[in-house]
Amino acid sequence: MWSNRLTHALTGVTGIDPHEHHRRIPATLRTQAAESAPHASLYLESEPTVAEWLRTFKPTRRGGARYIRGLFPSATWIARYNLRWLLADSIAGLTIGFVVVPQAMAYALLARLSPEYGLYTSFVGAAMYWLFGTSKDIVIGTTAVGSLLVGQVVTKVQEERPGVYSAEEVAKALSILAGSALLFLGLFRLGWLIEFIPYIPVSAFVCGASITVMSTQFPVALGIPGINTREAPYKVIINCLKNLGKARLDAAIGISCLVLLFFLRDYFSYLERRQPSRKRLWSTLSSLRQVFAMLLYTLISFLVNRGVPAKEAKFRIVGHIESGFSHSGVPQPDGELVSLILPELPAIAIILIIEHIAIAKSMGRTFNYTIAPSQEIVALGVANLFSPFVGGYACTGSFGASAVLSKAGVRTPLAGLFSAVLLILALYALTSVFYFIPLPALAGLIIHAVSSFITSPQSLYKYWQLSPLELVIWFVGVMLAVFQSLETSIYATIALSAAVLLVRLSRTRGKFLGKVRIRDLGVSSTIPDDSAGEDISEGATEVGSVRDESSGGGEWRDVFLPTDRTDGTNPKIQTESPYPGVFIYRFMEGFNYTNQAHHVDLLYKHVTSHTRQGSDVNTDTKADRLWCDPGPKPKPAGIATESEKQLPRLHSVIFDFSSVNNVDITSVQGLIDLRNSLDRYASPGVVDWHFSHIYNRWSRRALAVAGFGYPSADNPEVLGKWRAAVTLAALPGVGDGRCREGESGTDRGRDGNSGDEMNAQEEQVDRMGTVNAVDRPFFHVDLVGAVRAATDAARRADAEERV
Repeated sequence: MWSNRLTHALTGVTGIDPHEHHRRIPATLRTQAAESAPHASLYLESEPTVAEWLRTFKPTRRGGARYIRGLFPSATWIARYNLRWLLADSIAGLTIGFVVVPQAMAYALLARLSPEYGLYTSFVGAAMYWLFGTSKDIVIGTTAVGSLLVGQVVTKVQEERPGVYSAEEVAKALSILAGSALLFLGLFRLGWLIEFIPYIPVSAFVCGASITVMSTQFPVALGIPGINTREAPYKVIINCLKNLGKARLDAAIGISCLVLLFFLRDYFSYLERRQPSRKRLWSTLSSLRQVFAMLLYTLISFLVNRGVPAKEAKFRIVGHIESGFSHSGVPQPDGELVSLILPELPAIAIILIIEHIAIAKSMGRTFNYTIAPSQEIVALGVANLFSPFVGGYACTGSFGASAVLSKAGVRTPLAGLFSAVLLILALYALTSVFYFIPLPALAGLIIHAVSSFITSPQSLYKYWQLSPLELVIWFVGVMLAVFQSLETSIYATIALSAAVLLVRLSRTRGKFLGKVRIRDLGVSSTIPDDSAGEDISEGATEVGSVRDESSGGGEWRDVFLPTDRTDGTNPKIQTESPYPGVFIYRFMEGFNYTNQAHHVDLLYKHVTSHTRQGSDVNTDTKADRLWCDPGPKPKPAGIATESEKQLPRLHSVIFDFSSVNNVDITSVQGLIDLRNSLDRYASPGVVDWHFSHIYNRWSRRALAVAGFGYPSADNPEVLGKWRAAVTLAALPGVGDGRCREGESGTDRGRDGNSGDEMNAQEEQVDRMGTVNAVDRPFFHVDLVGAVRAATDAARRADAEERV
């Protein structure tokens, strides 16, 4: 009682009437529905409330426990760990360790750091991923693209503050900032945001980054001095070609290493095809080709350069590497360094996430398991956050290393620990061997590794077949990467893809549907009768069916297809209106503020061009019309064209909302404006507005507040002609409360039936109930019911007009 008084008081003060649209709903709707289905339980729709929506965000103890368990996926399988898994993981982990060592050292050079930093970085990823990750095949460590981006940030910071910050300080600060950002996204389960970045910008970026990486390694592999690899890739390539005559002995090492790696890859691939029974053996040997190449050229370098200082070597070598974790410590970036890095952070974070999630999803699809994107971002964030404490820099999932790990027969994420052990061994026992590694050989290894990321012509042709416009965006991204920078490439391609998406959303148009009589041959004639009326497909909806037993099976039925015949079905088959003056409109790609103007404009033009105006339209004088309204076109006195005589009167507009989940104020206002325009156009006739497949309760509430879904009580003429069309379904049990809360047979008795009569029919009431709410009779369960209700009302209206 006090709440009603409070509501009444607030209404008087603010002028807000929360029950305004309820008063427009006729009180006789339940009575008419009860008369149409006297033995059915009536359902009244309860509108969603803001409090109900807020309760969905209320934390619970069970939800909190589930969240904590989700942060540590290893807890769900570590108790089931067994000796077979241990054997498989140890073999796979040691195998990938041999692959990671030379790669990590090579990629560290791209980050403008010495080789040991790559080992530090790979160690952290291998040691920590198993605790937080949800994929058994991922290897977190150094990558060519990630290291290149780190190197570019190091270069920019040092150019802006020369001599102030070392490469190590910049790389560590960048890793901490990236790790913090990723950990925030993961902990708040915002991994779905990555879905806003489409595939094409990523593909263009990876291809452009591969070209950039190779351009920076050509001078090293050829031993050409004086080349500024910090310039745009096209300038680096041109300068290399101009200075080929200055190549030194390093070129023999770099080119021969590159040729050897490609030869081993192709040769082992050939053996895999010729000897399928030994495919795993040849695949494992192929994955170890980089290890073999580094051992071979390190041996050659040792024989040539032993006893010679590093600066006097015949070709450039790695030189002295400090053993152990000598660069570990607590990073202490200052505010100025952070401010210099922050502008570059978004591109770094985006690429780290995209590269990792893409690999994880690919491995999950290949080996039939599901990864949790947000939890993968947590694992990635933890690795990047703690990497600087042992001397590492930014890391992410490595595609090449992950492919090797999966082929090695890994069983659980714990395999990373065995890789970490091998990395520790390399750092403490093999640094003296690393001294002789030739830098041209490492450059050749990098060029060989990233060459596989160059998009093939076959893939480009596939892009052309799938979406020519996106192929243009791909070329724009690659050109920007080659002639400008990688950051410009990723930002520009994402912006272009977003612009294309917005244009497509704002320019989408729906389809008017028409009826086609069809028959299926070659199908069983024992289809259950209750299958009639179900949706046949996304583009065709069954309206009714008539079984033809005399013609050898199959049945005739009505479906709805787009009237423009551009849906891929036979264009020679013509559609027809379900009834003159009844229009069916399907929103093909949603209905929102970006495209509502197009939908409303198309609807109004099409409806008015295919119907005749009501008798009350344009009866005013010229002076009463708007300046933009020319009035009816002049015709010779007493003459009316044959087409005008045949045009029907506007009866109904039916909307298929199967592709619409949410509506906004702008889109609803567009429908209101369209309704007002068509009401004036058809006056004094009445236009019914039917909706089907509205599955979102908030969308139903918004439309109901706007006056849709029911005949208005403000219009007695409409209400007097309206007849209830009720859809029934069997209720699952007796007395299970499927009616609205508090409603019973006695309640319905107050709408026109006595309580005794309802009690006598109690058993029947409990078995059947209305599917759609009787207080929202124009919100139909499916398009079939909407068309039937609209055509039935149109027939009655035409019959009354003829009388």
